[in-house]
Amino acid sequence: MTQHSVTRTTCARIPTRHGQFQLCHYLNTEDTKEHLAFFVGDLQDADEVLVRVHSECFTGDVLGSLRCDCGEQLDRALAMIAKEGRGVVIYLRQEGRGIGLEQKLRAYNLQDQGFDTVDANIMLGHGADERRYWLAAAILQDLGIRSIKLITNNPAKIRALVAEGVQVASRVPIEVSFNRENQDYLLTKAARMNHLLSDTAEQKNLQPVKVCSVS
Repeated sequence: MTQHSVTRTTCARIPTRHGQFQLCHYLNTEDTKEHLAFFVGDLQDADEVLVRVHSECFTGDVLGSLRCDCGEQLDRALAMIAKEGRGVVIYLRQEGRGIGLEQKLRAYNLQDQGFDTVDANIMLGHGADERRYWLAAAILQDLGIRSIKLITNNPAKIRALVAEGVQVASRVPIEVSFNRENQDYLLTKAARMNHLLSDTAEQKNLQPVKVCSVS
């Protein structure tokens, strides 16, 4: 099996409303995408570093779409890391759980017809989640991080990183907001993908919309 690797090309100071971060650009031997590490503090040989492994979401991260919780999670993770004074967001170019932006938009159209996010991906010939995390593990190693506190509600992400050799000391939950655009998306995450959500649609007086199923 081919052993892939990452190369850090350059880093630069990025001041944000959360504070001053360093942004590092990475290339790798598997794809031509530009993956990133956005961090603050001394990470070399550090234990229990606060980490968010975030997959790209152009619609949520850039456009502020209410169909998902991605942009909100990214912003909250940066705030949490800035408050702690040490941590990193690893930004992986895995749009649409790995299916790409075009296919994600096609999946959105299926969701508007009543299919949930899992079934929409399957109808398009994809898996429910095609993301991979070897690259995140390689970036963590390059940064010199020995163990992490992972900001996530997704147990599968923890298992995937541990399988890649990452020492996950603990899970740090990240709060998300329900609205009428993302309620079915979040309920599907909890019901079909085992995400650990502390909030519920019922607490927000939102009723889930009946979804179609695919055999």
